[in-house]
Amino acid sequence: MVSVHRIFDGRRLLVLLSVLLSLGFFMTTLGSYFVSKAAIRQAIIGQELPLASSNIYVELQKDLVRPVIISSTMAQDTFLRDWILNGERDTDAMSRYLQEVGSRYGAFSTFLVSERSSNYYVGKGILKKVSRQDPLDTWYYRVRDMKEDYELNVDPDAANRDAMTIFINYRVFDFAGQYLGATGIGITLDAMQQRIKDYQQRYQRTIYFVNAQGQTVQFGDKANSIDLHTQPGLSDLIDHILAAKNGGYQYESNGSTRLLNVHHIPELNWYLFVEKDEFEALAQVRNALYVNLGVCLAITILVVMLMNVSLSRYQRRIEDMASTDKLTGLLNRQAYDILMNRLMAQRARQPQPVSMLLIDLDYFKRVNDQYGHAMGDRALCEVTHQLRKILRKSDIAVRWGGEELLVVLDNCKLEEAQLMAEKIRQHIAQECRQIDGQPLALTVSIGVSQLNGDESPDQTIRRADAGLYLAKQGGRNRVEVMADPAEDGTPETGNKMPEDA
Repeated sequence: MVSVHRIFDGRRLLVLLSVLLSLGFFMTTLGSYFVSKAAIRQAIIGQELPLASSNIYVELQKDLVRPVIISSTMAQDTFLRDWILNGERDTDAMSRYLQEVGSRYGAFSTFLVSERSSNYYVGKGILKKVSRQDPLDTWYYRVRDMKEDYELNVDPDAANRDAMTIFINYRVFDFAGQYLGATGIGITLDAMQQRIKDYQQRYQRTIYFVNAQGQTVQFGDKANSIDLHTQPGLSDLIDHILAAKNGGYQYESNGSTRLLNVHHIPELNWYLFVEKDEFEALAQVRNALYVNLGVCLAITILVVMLMNVSLSRYQRRIEDMASTDKLTGLLNRQAYDILMNRLMAQRARQPQPVSMLLIDLDYFKRVNDQYGHAMGDRALCEVTHQLRKILRKSDIAVRWGGEELLVVLDNCKLEEAQLMAEKIRQHIAQECRQIDGQPLALTVSIGVSQLNGDESPDQTIRRADAGLYLAKQGGRNRVEVMADPAEDGTPETGNKMPEDA
């Protein structure tokens, strides 16, 4: 038996619910992601990178303190001062002294420049005489005239193939406070480069030093200098960064966002640049976003599935209540109208025979009067139950009114409908012999008609009703077929059922 068309399409509601839930979860999760992203970016710029810069600066100062102490010890060394005051007679003695200091403390370079002789002493002896005319010697005259005891300076080391070296230049005085010259040690930038590698590995940041001209002095494992005025993203900021000396910045480079903190190192007149790629910094937040989106998707699917189950059950229940007869479970007239309209539309596109059976229980009033209405209801339900066993899935069975049942046979000619009606009549007469243990022989009378030409279903039903009237008059428990009225002259309606039908 065919079921009634659904009252409404629940799929649209489920799709709408899915979209709303997905949008709600997505917007909430995405909003949380952007809030977290902004907070983390601010924390990196305002706290994390400055803290890393400060830690590196402190460690850098520690790295420079030891060379400063060594240089101070050399400047205060009695042997060195006496050697100068005694006329610098034994050059080999000073060479051995400088070699010993370099060997003991692991210095890359050790030196002494005498004010009296202008000799530049290194571990291998006299390197040269300093002169105001030599641009490479300007450092010495700057040190001689400065007020501070020492300075840190980056210069090429002439004693070591002009390797870039951090020099600690310490002023030397005699016991009466007269200036004698400058001494100290040099630290190769290669050692500093290794320190930068260590810093980068430890802090997981990009670390490099920039001089006052905006050129990199040391950039991780890169020894070559880079002019930041030519670098994408930094070119517009570098002059401001150098003027401000310290601060946090954000810039775009090669499609990625870089977070930067700058710390000025006055001892070297360098700038410490500590950078972090925002994409890498937000990896955990991004992973959390993916997890949250996955959870939201799973929840959405689960909710939609539960809603689908609940809605389907509720919809089926509502549809059953709206389209079926409560007592027999057959379709009611409202459902019949829906299905009949659909059947007629289908028949208009593809003509096919449609027949109708109007079934009525014989002596039903007598059953109600003798056994009560409850027994009459059970008798009607039993007949309906047996009817379902006979009908096809494509047939439409309707409780037409009282004890009358209407069956619409799709794609069924009048002759086939007559055979079906006879089969129904015989089956009910054989099977419905008792109800709840109570002997009760039930029979039915059936009127048969076929939808002809352009007539309406109501006209076909009236002819089936006329056939049912003839079956009742003919003694009941029989089938009567009503052809087109134009062929047999049978009245269509207005017939009155025999008493005690």
